[in-house]
Parts: sequence; C-alpha cells; structure tokens
Amino acid sequence: MNGTDPTGALRRIQEVVAAARAGGVDQDRVLGALAGLRVLREELASWEPELIAAARAAGTSWVALAPALGVASRQAAERRYLRLQPSHPGAKTGEARVDAERDRRAGDRAVADWARRNSAILRQLAGRVSALDGLEPAAQESADRLGAALGDDDPATLLPPLAAAQPHLTGAHAGLAEQLGEISAHADQLRRDAAGNRRSRG
Repeated sequence: MNGTDPTGALRRIQEVVAAARAGGVDQDRVLGALAGLRVLREELASWEPELIAAARAAGTSWVALAPALGVASRQAAERRYLRLQPSHPGAKTGEARVDAERDRRAGDRAVADWARRNSAILRQLAGRVSALDGLEPAAQESADRLGAALGDDDPATLLPPLAAAQPHLTGAHAGLAEQLGEISAHADQLRRDAAGNRRSRG
C-alpha cells in the first residue's frame, strides 16, 4: 500500500480485522494489513500539524483548537502542535522545540519590555542612523528600514534594523557603531537571562 488512498486502505484493513475475528485469515494478509496500518498511521499523523497550521492561518485561537485536539488548554494545544512538527536529521526533538519556542517568547517579552522603557534612547539612535549621508548601499538600506520603523509605535521594531546597520558603520561612524553593538549585545543578554529564568522556574 502506498498511502495515497486512505479510504481504500482503511477498508482493506477493516476486512482483514473482520476476517481475523472470525478466525479465517492467513499470515500474509495479516502482515500486509499491519504494514498498511503503519503507513496509514504515518500519513494521518502528517495531516494533523498541517490542519492545525491551516486553522491558525484562518484565525482560529489555541483555545478553540484545544477541544478539537483532545487537550485541556491552549498551552497544551500549542505544545502538541510543536511536538508534531516533522523532525530532520540533527534537528531538535518535539520536546526541545517546545522549550526553544518558549525560550524565544520569554526572550521576546524581556526585550520588548526593555525597549519600551528605553524608547527615547532607541529612537534617538535610529534617528541618527537614518539621517546619515553618503552611506554604502547596504548601510543605506538599513538606514531606510530604521526610518520606516521610527513610525511604528513599538520601539522593539527598531532593534533588528539597528543591529543590521551596525556592521556597516565604520570610519567616522565608528562611535555610533559601538553604541549599536552595545544595544544588540544587551538585547542578546536579555534573551539569555529570560530563557534561563524561565527554565529555573519550570
């Protein structure tokens, strides 16, 4: 069985099960049904994360997904989705992906909180970079992104383009580049600290 016809495969397996219950099935049919069941189970399992992703893309909340998945909470629903994601050689296990995602979110929250408290500093730096003249194309692209991000209410959106601009600011702008490097290093440290704190509480 190649797994392309789940309905037909299930019917054939049911026929073998019925024959086995009646005591009239041979070894080859049973082995074939078991192999078919394995293929069918793998195919069905691959559908679940796809359907969850489709539901999320359509705007379904984790709370609404929980009962459909047979779990009791939004956290459990999200955890199930992360654990179901296909693994690749050398990739994280499902449980490790759950932890990594939670670490990322904890880090994002910590950085966002810090950015809000230091909004004036970040906006000042972004304004200085976006106003620079005579930049190389790559640096100018980062400066343009900063100019656009200055219009966003969330100061955390300034951090990625600030970090991207830093390697391109040399020569007369070396002092400004150093400030941007310190900002990026602090944000990275906040992420590490937040992840460590989350694990210690868990």
